[in-house]
Formats: sequence, structure tokens, C-alpha cells
Amino acid sequence: MAWIVLIVSGVLEAVWATALGKSVGFTRLWPTVIFGVGLVASMAGLAYALRTLPVGTGYAVWVGIGAVLTVTYAMAFDGEAVSALKLLMLAGIVGCVVGLKVLH
Repeated sequence: MAWIVLIVSGVLEAVWATALGKSVGFTRLWPTVIFGVGLVASMAGLAYALRTLPVGTGYAVWVGIGAVLTVTYAMAFDGEAVSALKLLMLAGIVGCVVGLKVLH
């Protein structure tokens, strides 16, 4: 159960990180609200998961999921540049996150 909560929390990290950028310094209401709700839910899920998972592994997986999804969203919808090297680096993050799960 902790792994499922951790994965959902990682997805929510991407939600709040993306909303933070779209809030334009907290000047736009709905992105700011989404940021706040996403942040609280993501942190609560991370805290729950870390009750049973090792902190280092759990945090690395949480950050990895959030980072990969945030960059992927930005490349798909916000015009962030896509390159073969960037995709290779994202694949490396995914590989490391999977490796941490397998080694746990």
C-alpha cells in the first residue's frame, strides 16, 4: 500500500510543480489553489509512505516521479525543448527509480 500511495504522491508532486509555474507568482487564483491542494496532498502521501519505506528510497522515488512527469508535461504542452539527450536523461531517472523499487 505504501508504494501505491508513494506513486500517487509523486504524480501529485508533478501537479503542484506545474501549477506553481502557472500561478505566475501566486497571482492567478486557480493555479494557486491547485498548487496548494496538490502540495498538501503530495506531502501527506509522502509522509504516510515513509512510515514504512526507507526515507532515502521513498524520497528519491517521489522526486523522480515528480521530476519526470513535470518535464514530460512541459515538453508536451508548454513548449519546453525536446532533445534526444534530454529524453535519455529522463529514461535514466526512470531506470533509477525502478532500480530503487526492485532493490527494496
